[in-house]
Amino acid sequence: MQAVKRIEIVSDSVESHKIIKVLESVGVLNYTVIRNVIGKGVRGTNSGDLDMSMLENDYVIAFFLEEKTKSLVEKLKPVTKKFGGVCYISDAMAIHAVQSISS
Repeated sequence: MQAVKRIEIVSDSVESHKIIKVLESVGVLNYTVIRNVIGKGVRGTNSGDLDMSMLENDYVIAFFLEEKTKSLVEKLKPVTKKFGGVCYISDAMAIHAVQSISS
């Protein structure tokens, strides 16, 4: 097993490509995007029952080595501040080793 970091981001679906671009720019190339997630946050409830996809949220999850944390946060913070969304980073354990990719 290997200690890794897990990042979870919920953001407006229109801005998801910017978040993915940040992940890839620091070498986090393996991620999962779940489209049209619903929930409740500080801005109220997003029920997902509207026909306009630009009002939907996406959930992005990725696992990466700890040494990428500082760079990832520095690049991601301006995106989430400008376009909104929530972002959490926590510790996780990988059963199989996560490869380090230099950026």
